[in-house]
Parts: sequence; C-alpha cells; structure tokens
Amino acid sequence: MKTNLDSFFKKVNITPKDEELYKMAFTHSSFNGDKNTKHKDYERLEFIGDAVLGFVTASLIYKHHPEMKEGEMTKTRSALVQSSALAKYALNLGYDEYIRSGHSLTHDEAARSQKILEDIFEAVLGAIYLDQGIEVATKFITSIFEEDIINYKVSDSKDYKSLLQEAMQAEYRESVTYRVIKEFGPPHNKTFESEVMFNGIILGRGSGKSKKESEQEAAKAALMKKAL
Repeated sequence: MKTNLDSFFKKVNITPKDEELYKMAFTHSSFNGDKNTKHKDYERLEFIGDAVLGFVTASLIYKHHPEMKEGEMTKTRSALVQSSALAKYALNLGYDEYIRSGHSLTHDEAARSQKILEDIFEAVLGAIYLDQGIEVATKFITSIFEEDIINYKVSDSKDYKSLLQEAMQAEYRESVTYRVIKEFGPPHNKTFESEVMFNGIILGRGSGKSKKESEQEAAKAALMKKAL
C-alpha cells in the first residue's frame, strides 16, 4: 500500500488543489473504524463519480454512434461501465496500490475485491471532478473510454435474460423466474449463484459478483442448452 499519492498524480497528469479528496477516494470505510472517523472514505465520492461517468460516457456514445437507437445506447453504456470493466480499469491504472483499509479488511483482500475496485474507480472520478472541474474530468474519462466506445458494436453485448425471455414467451407465452440459491465469500467480495426456472424446471445456473451478473450467466446457460 502506497500512502504517498505523488506517483498517482504523475500517472494521471493532475496537480491537485485538495489532496485530501484523493486520499478519501482510496479509503475504504473499514479505515474509519480504526481512526474513529466518519465520512472519511470513498462512499460519498463514489456517488458523484458514478453520475459524472454516466454523463460523459453517454455523451461519447451519442457522439460516436449516431446509428444507435436509445435502447442500444443504454445497453452500450451498461456494458462499458459494468462492475468487472471498471474494476479492470482500476487495476490497469494501479489503483490497488493506494487502497487504505482498516484491520477488519486487509489491503490484499481489498485489492482483490471487484466491488471495491469498481467503487474506488468511481470515487477517483468524483475527486477529479470536485478538485479539477468537469472539463478535466471529461478529458480523463474520455482518455479511458473513447477508443472502446468508438469500436463498440451492440452485438458485442448480449442481454441473455432478454433473449431467454423472448425465446420462452414465443414458444410458451409464459415468463421464466430467477432466484439466488447461494451466496459465498466475504461481504466485500461476495459471489452469487442463481438459477433460472420455468414451471418448476431448472433451465440453467450461473454465478457472478452480483445478483444481476449471476442471473445473466444462468440465462446464458439455459440458452446454450436450448440451442443444443
């Protein structure tokens, strides 16, 4: 864990006005337990960063994909800013090196958590926006996402739940249902296992780092069986 953020500022080419914002962006709430502090973590910054990220990526999709309809634009943004993608960007930028956590959560556990990496990625965007303004935040987000957005095709992202629903309703005119059957792992890095059912019959099972992701994997498994 690096407590000095000089290498981070050099990497992202930012001269901070308020360095404390960035320290908060890399601080997990467990750190407050040790220091007996409140709101000295990334949670509030994450809220701001998520909004800025949504705005900028939506603008880039609108700019580079005039052929897309509103629904396709929504699916594109969802695919590009999903949890696993943001966690990957955070790792690529070396954010895992700067995470601060308390004794209840080791640095290695935090650095391996997809959810924490995603949250920190958004919190850093929130810090940049508050510290540097919307123009710098937009430039930073654009440098990360623009190439992927330009090269993105709607066919790259399949909504397996929608595809399964359409297939089943076309054949039976009834809907499938989902349920989480298992949760395992520590609270900061849970894995969910879900199954999709139709008239009491299990069509498929899947796992993921969120309920939504596990349901998509279950639907994908059901579609693969249906195609065989």
